[in-house]
Amino acid sequence: QVQLVESGGGLVQAGGSLRLSCAASRGTFSMYGMGWFHQAPGKEREFVAGITWSGAFTDYDESVKGRFTISRDNAKNTVHLQMNSLKPEDTATYYCAARWNNGRYVSVWQHEYTYWGQGTQVTVSS
Repeated sequence: QVQLVESGGGLVQAGGSLRLSCAASRGTFSMYGMGWFHQAPGKEREFVAGITWSGAFTDYDESVKGRFTISRDNAKNTVHLQMNSLKPEDTATYYCAARWNNGRYVSVWQHEYTYWGQGTQVTVSS
């Protein structure tokens, strides 16, 4: 069973940057596709970005394309989300998630992810 712990959230002004990290323990990290989702108060959890097991393929929600970058380091069992040009509407709790995946498919569906972290809060002030 994979355990995931997010870090790197915080308070930042609009236009600023944050780098979220997700550390995985147990399981074979390199066999899992990873995703980042976010959930704002009163809203459903939504896909933000995803990456395949090898890091060769990524996908992003349209709202973050060109601003966010997902990456992974299989040697360190970590996945990162670099967030630039942050906007107040990016304010949410951010979760990383893992799904068994040894192909090129990046899932945008939360029900396809098996393991979830506890989340880290990102607040962007205007």
